[in-house]
Amino acid sequence: MALALVNSFAPPVRLDHEGRTESPIIDARNIAVNFKVEHGTVEAVKDISFQLYRGETIAIVGESGSGKSVTARTVMGLLSKRAVVAPKSTVEYDGANILQFSERQRRKLRGDRISMIFQEPMSSLNPIYTIGSQIVEAIRVHRRMSKKQAQARALELLKHVQIPDPEARLNQYPHQLSGGQRQRVMIAMALANDPDVLIADEPTTALDVTVQAQILNLIRNLQQELRMAVILITHDLTVVRQFSDYVYVMQHGEMREHNTTEKLFANPQHAYTKHLLGSEPRGQANPLPEGSDVILEARDVRVSFMMRHGSFFKPQLKELVAVDSLNLTLRRHETLGLVGESGSGKTTFGQALLRLNDPDGGEIFFDKLPIHGKSRSQMRPLRSRMQVVFQDPFSSLNPRMTIGQIIEEGLVVNKLGATKAERLDRVRQALIAAGMPGNILSRFPHEFSGGQRQRIAIARAIALEPEFILLDEPTSALDLSVQAQIIELLRRLQDERGLSYLFISHDLKVVRALCHRVIVMQNGKIMEEGPVNDVLTNPKTAYTERLVKAAFEVS
Repeated sequence: MALALVNSFAPPVRLDHEGRTESPIIDARNIAVNFKVEHGTVEAVKDISFQLYRGETIAIVGESGSGKSVTARTVMGLLSKRAVVAPKSTVEYDGANILQFSERQRRKLRGDRISMIFQEPMSSLNPIYTIGSQIVEAIRVHRRMSKKQAQARALELLKHVQIPDPEARLNQYPHQLSGGQRQRVMIAMALANDPDVLIADEPTTALDVTVQAQILNLIRNLQQELRMAVILITHDLTVVRQFSDYVYVMQHGEMREHNTTEKLFANPQHAYTKHLLGSEPRGQANPLPEGSDVILEARDVRVSFMMRHGSFFKPQLKELVAVDSLNLTLRRHETLGLVGESGSGKTTFGQALLRLNDPDGGEIFFDKLPIHGKSRSQMRPLRSRMQVVFQDPFSSLNPRMTIGQIIEEGLVVNKLGATKAERLDRVRQALIAAGMPGNILSRFPHEFSGGQRQRIAIARAIALEPEFILLDEPTSALDLSVQAQIIELLRRLQDERGLSYLFISHDLKVVRALCHRVIVMQNGKIMEEGPVNDVLTNPKTAYTERLVKAAFEVS
């Protein structure tokens, strides 16, 4: 027993506790959480302990499925009904064990004293209410404040998190915002009541590198003002190194190692920590075969939306040009990167090319076939040849269907596979190819971590054996080591099947490792394009230079 303690890199108490004079604001001990599933029990978290002090940031890192988010949700009291928290588990907040609080006491605490930014903003925001009404509700539930005062506070919060045109955003709905803008709304809601503890579960996943730094600096400034304590759950080790004071490393529901940030990065002890710190997107795209013909071409594509301004009774409509007469060419076997800050029009342009939205003008050709004038029913025969992996896997996977049903559905619709057994075999092969086990067909999306759901979404796309895939931030929810696996998977699939990818991302490290060419977008316009190494090594515009600097020169 003594030997086990000597060799342990993760004792229940922090290694720097002796120098502390105050008590932790959160002292979690022996957290263990099991989930009852169809064929038994899954041990999601096994005997985790951590401490958090006022005014500091601790980071909980590890691969997707390691138990990071389950640990955070235990603190918040937001576990599903299938979850069983072990009786020995305690989470003391200001000296009281909140695991023994009634639901009413927990509700009073949540969103007020302890707040959380969730990983997937589209599934966390209510689609039928405006952004403004949701922020106002978060304020008025916990504060005695008139509606007018709460609206003024909501506007102030949106300005704080640097959403463009915040007055107009208050009257918009979640689907009218980009992924990054929705994430900033979630951050504004979490900070609305100046909490003591902020749990940030992948808070910058959907944000481009420049806004990521702004948001994290904003959280840090508020932290210093309010002595707020932050639990940062992330797979981004650059962010961990820059913004955390103490790091906990988790794997398979267990704590592998913890230490101060400086000591852990300088001298990692556990083999898994060393593996994690050594993981980063590497390599580059395989050379394009000579004479590859064009599979996708766009000419002068334009997409605009009418945005509502002013009051409810005197609305004013203003045109927002999201895609401003853009051209694009994609060859077979090629990966074309589409990068730019959140709200630059990347996703809108990508969806227009697949006719998932209706362009105002321009021409689009898929395999030399004009598709810009086709109706939804006319596009249907082409759908199996062009697939998409969305940014937010939780909202794109039907929560009422099993994983097997979700992936098989596309095969049934497109009449692929002669029998059910043949289709299920294809489903299993697709899951295995995407790095998931083939025996999860009877499980549901909510039973998986964000990164695992993203891999399921990739499996659904490749099961149809398409020629072209639109990848919209496919690695944003994945930790570094799994990112590397997905990049290798996409490269291998491209070589084996001659796939073409349009890769939308804000992660320039992944773009450099995967893409042949890159297009840089800002405000609906193309700022720069060319071979990926040329653009990222020698940017021609100040905007591209700023993106590159934020991605590669952050220490």
